[in-house]
Amino acid sequence: MSMTLVLLAWAGNTVRTAVEARLGQEPRSFPQREREFSVNVLTLTPQTIVPELTVYGELRSQRMLDLRSATGGIVRDASAALVEGGAVSAGQFLLRIDPVEAEAALARIRADVQDAQAELRDAERALVLGQDELAAARAQAALRDQALARADDLQARGVGTTAAVEDAELAASSAAASVLTRRQSIASAEARIDQATTRLARVQIDLAEAERNLAETEISAAFDGTLSDVTISPGGRVTANELFARLVDPTALEVAFRVSTSQYARLLDPAGNLTDAPVTVALDASGVNLTALGRITREGASVGTGQTGRQLFAQIDSAPGFRPGDFVTVRIAEPALDNVALLPATAVGSDQMLLTVDEGDRLQPVPVDVLRRQGDDVIIAAAGLAGLTVVMERSPLLGAGIKVRPIRPGVLAEQAVPQMISLDADRRARLIAYVSEGRMPDDVKARIIAQLEQDQVSSETVERLESRMGS
Repeated sequence: MSMTLVLLAWAGNTVRTAVEARLGQEPRSFPQREREFSVNVLTLTPQTIVPELTVYGELRSQRMLDLRSATGGIVRDASAALVEGGAVSAGQFLLRIDPVEAEAALARIRADVQDAQAELRDAERALVLGQDELAAARAQAALRDQALARADDLQARGVGTTAAVEDAELAASSAAASVLTRRQSIASAEARIDQATTRLARVQIDLAEAERNLAETEISAAFDGTLSDVTISPGGRVTANELFARLVDPTALEVAFRVSTSQYARLLDPAGNLTDAPVTVALDASGVNLTALGRITREGASVGTGQTGRQLFAQIDSAPGFRPGDFVTVRIAEPALDNVALLPATAVGSDQMLLTVDEGDRLQPVPVDVLRRQGDDVIIAAAGLAGLTVVMERSPLLGAGIKVRPIRPGVLAEQAVPQMISLDADRRARLIAYVSEGRMPDDVKARIIAQLEQDQVSSETVERLESRMGS
């Protein structure tokens, strides 16, 4: 028991001495190193850029014709191309409606034309006869006047009688009345000719209409195109003005798209007129991109109920593979901007600031004016910013005054050769003890201890371990 008590007292004194020695030691301090961040940078270079506006639109055909039947009836014949998607050429026969009724109406009108022509000829002959009768009546009246003059002369010489003069006057008066009657007959004949001419004109109009009705029983294509919405076939019946197909020209295409008011304002010239800006139309068809070029031609007359912005139309030059109704992407080339720069959108913060790297590799914020946003990039005004080194990707860890390690695009980072240093025995022992007591995997401990036991040790490894020991 005495020996046990002595051993316990000795152990307690040893523990107390160790604790006092530990408490009496000065705290170890290790030099702290400023943390650096690697950032991707680029040099800002002013240039002239043509901004590109991206919108979406729908293709339309500039030539689209509704095929309608002018007359009703049964379809007697139809072209083999009169099907959905059938390709036809200008003047090609499409269908024929039963022309029996139109032919009968045309025959009746032709008979009426013959009657009117005969009536006109009869009236003209009557006028000629009336003119001859008027000439005869005037000749007879002239003879009666001469007889009256002789009777007056004889009476004046005392040879003739008063009764003879009166008979001559009566005969002259009757001849004058006959001339007046013949003149009235000629006026009636001329009126008859006018009526016959008018009737002939009316029946000729009816004849032209009947011929047109007969011609409209046969329908042909007005231009080269493709048929759609076909609803008729041989033997079917159509009514007057019934829509039985549409003829679409797939080569004369235009795209209709809508832009915002601010985007529309950028497409105006100094006079306020819409410019014929070039456009590129793209259609992603199962991974195969179809593209076509065109130019803006006009704008919509009104905004439309429930719509915003402006509707524009662009004519497409050549668009193989495109069809009306396709939903396409439209890229519009805006007027060029001078003295600007193109940067990734991540380079500009929400406060419209850039982070630049000064000569000491420290960050400095610089305000910028964002002119356009194009997808993942922005176009900024580069006045006074030429040659600045700009951080391409901002993060919450970056701010004014922070030291960075710039990494320029296109340049491979040189592998830094680790600096090797020699360790004294105490420093090496402290590091090995720290690694051995640390919470690292055994294989990692073995690898680091093997490095520390070498004559030359990487300064980066030593600094990293000592920074952790001092934290």
